[in-house]
This record gives sequence, C-alpha cells and structure tokens, in this order.
Amino acid sequence: MRETGKATTLAELGLTASHGREARITGMAVDSREVREGYLFAALPGTRVHGGEFISFALRQGAVAILTDAEGARLAEAEIDAADAALVIVEDPREALAGAAALWFGAQPDVMVAVTGTNGKTSVASFTRQIWSAMGLSAINVGTTGIEGAWQAPLAHTTPEPITLHRALAEAAGAGVTHAAMEASSHGLAQKRLDGVQLVAGGFTNFSQDHLDYHEGFDAYFGAKAGLFDRVLPPDAVAVINMDDARGPDMAAIARAYDLRVIRVGREHNNDLSIVGQRFDMTGQDLRFVWDGTARQARLNLIGGFQAENVMIAAGLVIAAGSDPVEVFNALSQLTTVRGRMQLAATRENGAAVYVDYAHTPDALATAIQALRPHVMGRLVVVFGAGGDRDRGKRPLMGAAAAEHADVLFVTDDNPRSEDPAAIRADIMAACPDATEVADRAEAILRGVDALGPGDVLLIAGKGHETGQIVGDDVYPFDDVEQASVAVAALDGKVT
Repeated sequence: MRETGKATTLAELGLTASHGREARITGMAVDSREVREGYLFAALPGTRVHGGEFISFALRQGAVAILTDAEGARLAEAEIDAADAALVIVEDPREALAGAAALWFGAQPDVMVAVTGTNGKTSVASFTRQIWSAMGLSAINVGTTGIEGAWQAPLAHTTPEPITLHRALAEAAGAGVTHAAMEASSHGLAQKRLDGVQLVAGGFTNFSQDHLDYHEGFDAYFGAKAGLFDRVLPPDAVAVINMDDARGPDMAAIARAYDLRVIRVGREHNNDLSIVGQRFDMTGQDLRFVWDGTARQARLNLIGGFQAENVMIAAGLVIAAGSDPVEVFNALSQLTTVRGRMQLAATRENGAAVYVDYAHTPDALATAIQALRPHVMGRLVVVFGAGGDRDRGKRPLMGAAAAEHADVLFVTDDNPRSEDPAAIRADIMAACPDATEVADRAEAILRGVDALGPGDVLLIAGKGHETGQIVGDDVYPFDDVEQASVAVAALDGKVT
C-alpha cells in the first residue's frame, strides 16, 4: 500500500496531462470536500450534476490536477488555467480513475473473485468467503453488508467508488488478507468501479427486474451486468454461471465469446456442477449434487431451496480460484446464513418461526416465499412493502407475487423516501386487494407475528440487514430482526 503523503507523477498513475504543469500527486478524491493540497480531483459525469461543477472548489482546496472529460473541462476552463493545474481529459474518466486508483494504492488480496446478478450476490460472496475461511485462508467479502471476515469495515455502497474500494483492498491486503469475494452491482459495473480490480473468476446468479429507475431498460441493465464478463475479467479468468436462470445461457455465451472458461451450475445433469436432489426440514436441507461425474452430498444449515444455487455458485468460484474441490465440498456444512438473508429472527412459544429477508424485487419475493414453503407445515404469512423514489413498475408485480405464493399478506411501508407512503402502498394493493394494509411497519410486524399459529411461518421482506427506515431526508432507527423479537416477546408475555 502506498505510504501516506508519498507523491507520484501522473504518468505513474497511467494518466497524461492535456495541458498545464507537471503535477506531483499526494492523494486522490472524487468528492471536492475531501481534496487536500497536492490532490488529484476526479470530476466525473453524474446522473444529475457533472463533477465539473465542483472543480473550482477543488482547486481552492489545493488540487494540482484534474481528471475529467471534455464537458467537465468546459465547465471550469478559466479556473483551471488560472490555477495552472494539470488537466487530464479522457473520454471515460471513470475507467481512467479505476486504473489510477489501483496503481495509487498498489496492493490487493492475492486471489479475488466477483459475483453479479439481481439477487443472491451477498449470499454468494459471503459463502465464498466462508468456504475459504473454513479452509484456513484469510478471507473477506465486500458488498452490501460492508466488508466482513478476517478484516472488517463499513461501506456506504455495495460496490464503492474506486478510491474507497482500492483503499480498502490495500488495507485488507496489508492486514494479511489473501482472498476476497466482491459483489459487483449493476451500478458499480456501469460506472467502471471494478475495472482496476484483479479478478481470477466471476459469477452470475440471476436476472430479473430491478434498478430500472437507473438503467434505461432491461437490455441496458443486463448489459451492465455482462460487463463483468466482457470487460472486467481478464482472458484467463473463469466464469461461474447459473444456467437455471433464463439469461444464464446468454451470459455463458458472452463469457465464451471473450475466451473465458465457463463452469455451468444448475439442476440439469449436463452442467459441470449439478444439483440433483434436495430434502428439506425445519432447520435446513440435505443437498445432493454431482461434480466431475461423482455424486456427493452435503448438509446445508440454510433455509430456502434457492440457497443451494447460491452455495453451488460460491463453491464453483472457490474451485475456479484454484482450491481443491474435495476441500471445498467438505466445508459446505459449516456455512451460516448471511445477516438479513433468510435469517431466523424469532420463534414463538407455539413453534411458529419468524424470518427476515432482503427480498425487495418481484422475483426475489416470489423466490423467498416459494423457498420457505417446503419448510412450513401451516400458513405462510408475509409482511412487505416497496421503496419510494425507485422503480415504480415493480410495486404491483411484488403485490402479485406475494398474493400468488403466500397465504396471509400485510402491506406496509419500506423506505418511502420523498414519496407519499400511502400512494406506494396503493400501487402494491392494486395487485393484492385481499392483503391487510398497515402503514406503520412495527405494527405490521406485530400483527404478522400475532397471526401465527403452530406450524406457521412469518416472512418479513424488504429490508433485511438494514437498520433504518428512510422517510423524506431522515433515517429513523428500524431493524426488522429487532422488531420481530420485540413482537414475539410482547405477545408471548416475555416482556419484564
């Protein structure tokens, strides 16, 4: 990792100044408020405001070099000339920043993999890290739940911007971490945040509707995820693809077109890693699968049939990264659920269980409910909502998915942000008119728990690991797991 305060040239960061003096760089920033004397400021194009609007402030803060595109340079041309700062104009400043950040911080864990897909990224990344850890390797996973494992740190985004990302990877490597599994979000891929990361393998889980408030359509959304295989992974890397997903064969074809070796995962017998049988019980499942022509069996202490696919993708990534398959498969029984992913939150005295899951898309909600069904003897109750200022088209689809697969529904608020919460609930209720509408999420959880009889299960969907409810510009403390525990304690008379 580069020493604090050590200067370097633009050339050593892979950059060439269009004009201005030759600069010695002492740091990098994408936020003008974080710029210090001697820094390079990356003025990136944004969805609402171009970073070029903040070049003047960055120069006053002491920036000696500006990395931007032609539009950014135009926005502050006079100020850059007056400051005699080095100006680097490139067609894609995000890609240039990713490479420069990787060179600036220098170190990364020796073995790194990434996984993309609409759902399951966090589970796959965590399971990959857990398998490595069980094999005695120093490993982390990076994504929605922060950095977890042998070295830990919080993160504001699933895939951080390159400076934050490479600083964290360098610090992890400095702490002795040798293996890392990353979540590759569609935003992160579209914005080239992973382009400087040295990966040996990449995984694909599935593809369904989400983030269409950001991407122009399904093709753009899929194309962003495909960037992991047609741009980020090097030619000698391995792609681990879930062939059960409708877009799995398409992603495998893209990977092969870029000369990547493909490990196919799925329930068909012609896959490289095939799931051939599952047996469910109240605490998990027994999994039978085939690798290299040999049938094997593993106990998974995980709820939900879809977790078998996530586990197999994780196993495929670890094998692709060079580990012995037998050691990998022997570690599967030690896997534990990811926080907020099919997490057992509480159990009532009558034996009814309450689970919390991050499912916040139509496909994820349907998958979560269907995955719970084999573990349920009675009714399946669901509490869910949809976020404000996000893809509105998915709201009725979530209502329809819940109505089709669950027995009892409570529609409530889930991060309404700047929108009218009642309007969001109405969008959902249009597709599930028999659901009970409860505005207050804590009350909805209480009523869901109260509805549970012996053998029933409650799924609280949408927030998962999140610990806040976003209303307007405010974030109020709220934890689904904690609320479930409080509700069970209150209803079963355990409150003192």
